[in-house]
Amino acid sequence: MLEELIIAIQSYLKAHRFIKENRLWKWILIPGLIYAIFFVLGIYYFLHSVSFIVDYFFSVVGIKAWFAKVNTRWLQFIFLFGQLILQLISVLFYFSCFKYFFLIAGSPLFAFLSEKTDAILNGKDFSLSLKKLLKDIFRGIAIAFRNFFWQTVYTVGILLLGIIPVFGWITPLLSLFNECFYFGFSMLDYTNERKGLSASESIDLVNRHKGLAVGNGMVFFGMHLLPVIGWIIAPAYAIVAATISLQTEER
Repeated sequence: MLEELIIAIQSYLKAHRFIKENRLWKWILIPGLIYAIFFVLGIYYFLHSVSFIVDYFFSVVGIKAWFAKVNTRWLQFIFLFGQLILQLISVLFYFSCFKYFFLIAGSPLFAFLSEKTDAILNGKDFSLSLKKLLKDIFRGIAIAFRNFFWQTVYTVGILLLGIIPVFGWITPLLSLFNECFYFGFSMLDYTNERKGLSASESIDLVNRHKGLAVGNGMVFFGMHLLPVIGWIIAPAYAIVAATISLQTEER
């Protein structure tokens, strides 16, 4: 898995050179700007409500009232730290919802970029087939919905773990791993579909190469630490890098 993680990370560097050499900026900057604007607006409004959501969750499950009764310093520390952990997980869950919204809305661009990247890498003439593009788009949307469902199931389980003192402290890491894997999965599936793999075959392949999926998602999330520029280029770089990483793994 470590080797695949390295391949996935290196693929982003190759993606940058590939995009630059083949002048693909116009397919990156406009959708990237749209993504960045919605990302900033979404995270702004979510951060203003996440504290209320976590506080409400603790009240509903009765933990807040119980801690008020015990009123000891070390329990207060655990309670406050638990709130922080749940806030982090909630932010990741918001990011997940936003990410899948953009994956679905941006599926035409992702399908196009993946196919164009593959054509250039293999020295083939790129001809846009509307029928094939539509097929790729619907496949991408279906996989996005499937991944969103399973990621949500695992996230709920992680949230429940988050209320367990001490053990719950590792839950943000588990949640981040979950996020990275399912995002990378969606990026890799465009190439798998083009190879003629069915959805079940694609799921099996990605499960056997988790490192490629996790590594792709890891760099995608990491790029968001670079304000504005990272937000703009992250989505398109992810799909190009995913296409390159699968080719590298096959060699």
